[in-house]
Amino acid sequence: MTVYKGIYTVGITGASGAQYGIRLVQEMKKKGYKVHLVITEAGWQVFREELLIQTDDRKMVIDELFAAGDGEVSFHQLDDYTAPIASGSYQNRGMIIIPCSMGTLSGIAQGASGNLLERTADVMLKEKRRLVIVPRETPLNQIHLENMLKLSKMGVTILPAMPGFYQLPKTMDNLIDFVVGKALDQLGIEHELFTRWGEERDNHSR
Repeated sequence: MTVYKGIYTVGITGASGAQYGIRLVQEMKKKGYKVHLVITEAGWQVFREELLIQTDDRKMVIDELFAAGDGEVSFHQLDDYTAPIASGSYQNRGMIIIPCSMGTLSGIAQGASGNLLERTADVMLKEKRRLVIVPRETPLNQIHLENMLKLSKMGVTILPAMPGFYQLPKTMDNLIDFVVGKALDQLGIEHELFTRWGEERDNHSR
């Protein structure tokens, strides 16, 4: 029986910035975690439009993107309510949706459970487990803000995709790694993706 450092669910939706979610899962698998991955249909569209990835064979895409590492990635269809993560009895340590669209945010805030992603988030809320949402929409209207506030009051971490620049980023990877590193911090997962304030600047700004 394989022993993992922990088990988490990662959701990738149709908000711009699928690379954040991909990079996060890659890092978690590298660190020896088991990841349950759910991608919305709009999320797959972002794979095609922003990353120029052909998604006809989705299993092959998952296998190629997350080949490296000692952990495991289990991919679930959006309508698969038989997945273990749909139940509160499953020992899922936490969940992060990165990036999170405003539609998915609304569904979670209203308790809709309209698909496996929303259902798993609902499980996190009812079981009082860690839930992190990484919105990327800008600007934000009142509905977006009210939904975020509603979830924040329930203990959800709202972590907008806002990179810091005190690390003196030189590449797009530096900016992606900063946001992903902040997300990993919220999950309690150690990483070396960026130079923290007060640390000696090193090769992270490559």
